[in-house]
Amino acid sequence: MTLSLQRALVVAWAMLVTACASVYAPIPLELPAAIEDLQTQSSGSVIVSAGILTDEQAQSHFGMDLGGNRIQAIWLRITNDTDKKFWLLRTALDPDYFSADEVASVLGNAIPGDHFARALQRLRDESIRVLLEPGTVSEGFIFTPKALGGRYVDIRLGEDVYSVEQKRRAAGPGAHPLALAQVTELRFGFAIPLPDGIFDYERLRPENLYTKLRPNLTEAELHGALADLPCCASNAAGDAWGDPLNVVIVADTADALNSLSRAGWSFTHRITPESVRRLIGASIQGESYPVAPVSNLYLFGRSQDFALQRARPNIAQRNHMRFWLAPFKFRDKNVWVGQVSRDIGIKVTPKSPTLTTHVIDPEVDLTREYLLHSLLAEGFVESFGFVAGARAATREAPARNLTDDPYFSDGLRLVVVLSPDPIPYERVRSLLWEQSAAPIAEGQTDAADEHVKPVTGP
Repeated sequence: MTLSLQRALVVAWAMLVTACASVYAPIPLELPAAIEDLQTQSSGSVIVSAGILTDEQAQSHFGMDLGGNRIQAIWLRITNDTDKKFWLLRTALDPDYFSADEVASVLGNAIPGDHFARALQRLRDESIRVLLEPGTVSEGFIFTPKALGGRYVDIRLGEDVYSVEQKRRAAGPGAHPLALAQVTELRFGFAIPLPDGIFDYERLRPENLYTKLRPNLTEAELHGALADLPCCASNAAGDAWGDPLNVVIVADTADALNSLSRAGWSFTHRITPESVRRLIGASIQGESYPVAPVSNLYLFGRSQDFALQRARPNIAQRNHMRFWLAPFKFRDKNVWVGQVSRDIGIKVTPKSPTLTTHVIDPEVDLTREYLLHSLLAEGFVESFGFVAGARAATREAPARNLTDDPYFSDGLRLVVVLSPDPIPYERVRSLLWEQSAAPIAEGQTDAADEHVKPVTGP
């Protein structure tokens, strides 16, 4: 037996003994003091605090590897200093949340058999209650699928309908409508970052991007400035056009990241040897890499300031976008010029530094609308409009990006002014600028008209 083989057997035996000797030994954290980015909001006499344990903290607190099993522990404290009962609507936070018993089931093989019941009971006891009684402070965890880079924690509290109906009936049939009890719904939103050192947003310092004071434009000046921007992002040398600059977001930095995160867009890793390795591995295996890096494009003499994406189970498909801070403001808010497209495949190309790149959906206007609809659905759009300036191209004579992918577009840029707080759809207004074409219809032929018919009489 060689010395190297002997060492290998010793290491294997040590690992086996360690695994067999594992014990359930949680080391509870001092909560909430241990949570680094704890956030708090209030609405009247209801106060909500939210934070997320790191993988290491969860391992210590629960004595089991939640993070390694793609589970995240979100800690909440809810002060209900009212006379109302509220229900915590956990599905608003994440419809795929785990119950305590489900967490124990997933991690069961790692818990010594004689400690399983105690571990399970601890998970149950530390889960936050869903019924929040009047005059109480409730604390505990909700367990969700693991999100990388950070997540938007949406806390919604609905008043107990049974209690409200009792009050209505007690008021009697002749009570004035204004005297009847109304059901209360409260909503609290927290964008909580979980940095790991290579997310691009970790380096985002908007205040350092420009040395001169940025002018604050009027609406008419903003329209002109956006129309005068280059049609597309470029390569590093600035001598070739890439994907079209087809979106603009008006919002303070925190509001932009919060709203886009809540609308389902996730942060991205920077291009590093580790992230490229993971990207190639996910491509070969056909797996998801929900925070995969985005290749660099250039505007204002620099690569994108940050990127976001909506990943899918397969790395080959995703929606992604890049943003650059503009050298001007609107209504004292930042203006972010961006490019959004949908990836529908992967190809090998010498034009990419990683030798691989995504293939974009040629109907880029459809992805532009996807961004708008994702923001409208969450109530973050104060106003929006369209302005010319991007590259227009037809289905018959498409334009091409830096890696020779074809695309067609009406050449308009979507401009969205975000609201820091959710607002109803009926309050959204139009900037009354250019009128966009209808996506999908742009790529169809006359044969599609057969599927749109006038309403006939009875």
